[in-house]
Amino acid sequence: MTDDANPWSVPIVVAQIPDTGMHRDIDTGPGERSALADLGGLREIKSADASFDLTLMREGRVHVTGRVKARIGQTCVVTLDAIENDIDEAIDLIFAPPEQIPALADLVDEAAESDAEIPDPPEPILNGVIDLGRVATDALFLGVDPYPRKPGAVFEPPSIPDDPEDHPFAALKVLKPDANSPNSRKSTDK
Repeated sequence: MTDDANPWSVPIVVAQIPDTGMHRDIDTGPGERSALADLGGLREIKSADASFDLTLMREGRVHVTGRVKARIGQTCVVTLDAIENDIDEAIDLIFAPPEQIPALADLVDEAAESDAEIPDPPEPILNGVIDLGRVATDALFLGVDPYPRKPGAVFEPPSIPDDPEDHPFAALKVLKPDANSPNSRKSTDK
């Protein structure tokens, strides 16, 4: 089941993950790709798939690793031509029951105060479920270039006119009253 905010939904019930772990490959259909493109402000998504490995950890946590790959259609910010880009994003997340999140987030904050490498805070397991489609969607959107350029496209700033009178407001100068003209108003000091 999908919705507008989460068009690529692949729920995995944590209680059904075997002790040996689980591998899962997921793919998108045309409807999901169209909805994802709309959600991400993309011209189109030609393909999107992901591969995951889920490993059970202690205290009900789950380690999720994998990759999301996609081919997306965008518009060049310089030429406005249609272009295509490939996305290949690695995924490495820890999911934990919601009641563990505050304590684990405190550990992340403590690591931030030291010189140690700062781990990402865990994601919550919601209602005993991890949505791999949502994980893949987030990774896909993180991989999107917000300013895509066609190869070789270079932005050329507008040239500065050589003539100081050749600018957009030069025509307005004729409307300005001349201080020496008899029709111009002069202020008087009293």
